[in-house]
Amino acid sequence: MAVKIRLQRKGKKKQPFYHIVIADARSPRDGRFIEKIGTYNPLTKPATIELDRDKAYEWLTKGAQPTETVRAMLRFKGVLYRKHVMRGVAKGAFNEDAAMKKYEEYVEAKDAKTAARAEKELANKAAIRAKIAGLDIKSSGPAKVVPKVEVEAPAEPAAAQEEE
Repeated sequence: MAVKIRLQRKGKKKQPFYHIVIADARSPRDGRFIEKIGTYNPLTKPATIELDRDKAYEWLTKGAQPTETVRAMLRFKGVLYRKHVMRGVAKGAFNEDAAMKKYEEYVEAKDAKTAARAEKELANKAAIRAKIAGLDIKSSGPAKVVPKVEVEAPAEPAAAQEEE
């Protein structure tokens, strides 16, 4: 039995949401599956991927084949890096403790980078909303919203003299 790690579409029309599942290759896309290991929401910016890394690693070691999209997600979440490092342990390049330390450092760095990207996107979104609302945002320090004050220009005295 060929086992695949693939996406199962959920959500409404024009609003995709996916479950990352382990399924028999012969079953339909949205049909029977063996186990659900995560979710993927492409509508958020950056896209939200929630994945049980341990279960994904177990299924990869058992021989499950990920689809191209899921392979990219596994690479992004560090599961394929873990498989690579553990293969080095099997070959005797280094011990398992060192391998797990390398893997955890990699995952922490990757998660920090993703969190920084999400924080930057939230700041951009807040700036755009403030601009639409007619507010100025001070760029120094934490984001402070200051209302924009508009001053009307005084009437020109030359126009008043010409009327007389």
